[in-house]
Amino acid sequence: MTTTGTPPAGLTVRPATLGDAEAVCGLLNEIDLLEIGRAETELNEVEADLKHPEVDLEKDSWLLFQGERLIGYGLLWDDSGAERIDMDQYVLPDQLPGTLHLFELMEARAAERAAGNGAERAVIHMHLNIAPTIDTDALRARGWRPVRRYNVMARDVVAAEHPVPVPPTGVTLRDCTEEADRRTAHRLLQESFAEHFDHQPRSYEQWLHDIDGERADWSLVWIASLDGEDVAALRTRNDRTTMGWAANLGVLDTARGRGLGSYLLRHFFAHYATALGRDRVGLGVDTDNSTGALALYERHGMTLDFAVDTWELTRPV
Repeated sequence: MTTTGTPPAGLTVRPATLGDAEAVCGLLNEIDLLEIGRAETELNEVEADLKHPEVDLEKDSWLLFQGERLIGYGLLWDDSGAERIDMDQYVLPDQLPGTLHLFELMEARAAERAAGNGAERAVIHMHLNIAPTIDTDALRARGWRPVRRYNVMARDVVAAEHPVPVPPTGVTLRDCTEEADRRTAHRLLQESFAEHFDHQPRSYEQWLHDIDGERADWSLVWIASLDGEDVAALRTRNDRTTMGWAANLGVLDTARGRGLGSYLLRHFFAHYATALGRDRVGLGVDTDNSTGALALYERHGMTLDFAVDTWELTRPV
């Protein structure tokens, strides 16, 4: 296990196991309450993270304890096979010594994984709420810097106000209950997000692992065709307590400007309000997205729920 150094007095560190998912979920919801005012983390999301195909739990996960109390959690994974390494770290407030200890361990492991890929440096990314429990001054002192912002946008939906939309001329919609359509949705999302910040190409099998495909409701993933050609995909989830969630909405470059994004968004609102009885929906968006996605969502009544920054650290290996 890559955990060198001695934890601060009174603290202990060990790797996570799948059996720790419930405790980790509880910790993350405790932090959610402090950062956004409500519990937002679902157990199935934690389980999917711990089963990530690029995570070796013995080496890439950390649980920080104060006595018997879990106060911190870290997870690291490598989707790039190169210099880019991703990590998550969550620690309760006023635990700076433990936080810094986890950073030492995780940064060292990130450099090790990048070196194993043959890279000369590790470029590490981590997402944090814009008002996190972590001490950002201490983070900056270690060389971390925020490089991108993502907004979580949400809105209320009411069945009577969101009838199923009429598709634009030449557009048809189908779900992905068939395996062939799942592969098509993967291709469309990979192609439509290829130039986006932080996108990492994923094979179909890797993508299924990433999205916990075994438990996904594929009737809530749709493909839009324009004049018989598949050009857009929308992947949604109904497994969140607080709101229905649009995980990905992608339109190929060749089909943009034809109203497909607006149509898929209105279909999302209508289906979740009428067929599923949800009263709130949401999604995440890169605020610097060059396709105008943020403006699209705002035009359809979605407003800021909370925001997350991507922080970056570059470290030689």
